[in-house]
Amino acid sequence: MPATTLDLGRSAFFEHRWSDALDCLARADTEGGLPPQDIELVASVAMLLGKESEGVAYLTRAHDEYVTMGDIAGAARCAAWLVLYLMNLGEPARGSGWLSRAKQLVDGMDDPTEAEGYLLIPSALGALYGGNPEAGNELFGRALAVGQRFHDRDLTALGQLGVGTARIALGFPDEGLEFLDNVMVSVTAGEVSPIPSGIIYCAVIGSCRLTLDVKRAHEWTAALARWCGQQPDMVMFSGQCQSHRAELFILHGAWEDATAALRIAQDRSRHGDPEAVWGAWYLQGELFRLTGRDDEAMAAYAKAAETGFEALPGLALVLAGQGKEPQAQSMLRRALSLSDPANRRRLLPAVVDVELAAGDVKAARAAADEFGSPEGGGMPLEQALAGQAEATVLLAEGKPHASLSVARKAWRLWYSLEAPYGAASCRVLAGRACSQLGDPDSAAMEFEAAKDEFADLGAAPAVAHVLELTGEKRQNSSPLTSRELEVLQLVASGHANRTIARELYLSEKTVARHVSNILSKLAVPSRTAATGYAFEHGLIH
Repeated sequence: MPATTLDLGRSAFFEHRWSDALDCLARADTEGGLPPQDIELVASVAMLLGKESEGVAYLTRAHDEYVTMGDIAGAARCAAWLVLYLMNLGEPARGSGWLSRAKQLVDGMDDPTEAEGYLLIPSALGALYGGNPEAGNELFGRALAVGQRFHDRDLTALGQLGVGTARIALGFPDEGLEFLDNVMVSVTAGEVSPIPSGIIYCAVIGSCRLTLDVKRAHEWTAALARWCGQQPDMVMFSGQCQSHRAELFILHGAWEDATAALRIAQDRSRHGDPEAVWGAWYLQGELFRLTGRDDEAMAAYAKAAETGFEALPGLALVLAGQGKEPQAQSMLRRALSLSDPANRRRLLPAVVDVELAAGDVKAARAAADEFGSPEGGGMPLEQALAGQAEATVLLAEGKPHASLSVARKAWRLWYSLEAPYGAASCRVLAGRACSQLGDPDSAAMEFEAAKDEFADLGAAPAVAHVLELTGEKRQNSSPLTSRELEVLQLVASGHANRTIARELYLSEKTVARHVSNILSKLAVPSRTAATGYAFEHGLIH
């Protein structure tokens, strides 16, 4: 028998060829109509392609068809997903209406079905993100039980995800991560439908971020990137994937790669992946903050805050750097008072810095103690952050010898994580401790190493801080390293990369990387523009 348009559409769906699936299924719909199960498929495809309004319309049709056929469980399931989609699209009133309708449908059924479990998900999410993780944990547990009872893999996976996330929020990260690892086995094995799979990928990586589990974050971000790469026309989840990649790029000092990933994330957030908005703009703000572009950082944080989630701790750190310590202090203290244990820990390292900037050593000590001892075990990133916070507070308490020991241990942890900004920050702490201990030579070596690392990253405020500590005057307004200044001198003299490589005993590839860094740090488009900038700002003579 020759394949029909509907057959082709179904095949394309199960092969994750979303554009082909939408084309064939929509054509089949116009040719002779579709049964509700296939209308549900079209709704999922439209959502995955970033066509939210079409997806909602198709899912509404599927609900109506199920009601007409007397399949109340199917209708209730569609209604539950409509609640989630509409809430996500910023239409809570419509979502609430669909939730009421779905509950009426379930209440009118004679026998229990999996639809009851799906209806628990919106309420569980509301409790979890509304500041009541205990209730969220209980509701997700009930949804999980329903999914297991009816052998519904999607509902079971969403229930496991919810329980794991709630356990982390309640301060039980090991238990939570065990649930999340379990659900990821189902997702990576292809046992879960596409949209629940994408939700789970992104939520699990977000939980890795909360628990400071870099290893798991790398593993699942790589898996998400592969999954998205196998579906190149998918818009939904692809922006979130790029945000997660950008966060790891920032940690590892690949800030240009992070910028490129965030551009994609921001574009996808506008074209069908609204969940990417906060991460795409908050992380953009972080890059601007770290490179000293405060006005642009504030604008990016403002875009992130439009989602309803505050741009913290980044916004508070910018304000503290601008001399607005009381405002930053108040902002973080308020956020701490409203946060669950997991989010509270995420804020504590910044609280240490802001409290010290405000002159409250006692509050900084309390925050460092709450975060935990650097010797207390946990993830390497957690230990590195704890060590850095502890070393910072010890310096403020007038204990340079203890601070030096802790700072050097934290540096080794940052170095093992291949996290240059954190490592350089600990070298600054070590330099300050050496200065207080009367060892200026060791201090100078620590400061010089930190300055070069910060300069290579383009972290202008951190470079300026080191120069302030050493009493040096900044020779130029750019964060170029001494090697980059040498390359720029030769570029300005009209030399090609090959000549520069021969002159400086470097490879052409290394020279090309230096030139790329120079253009990026000076924010200029060409070698000619870099030359003009250099002469105008006195970088070369």
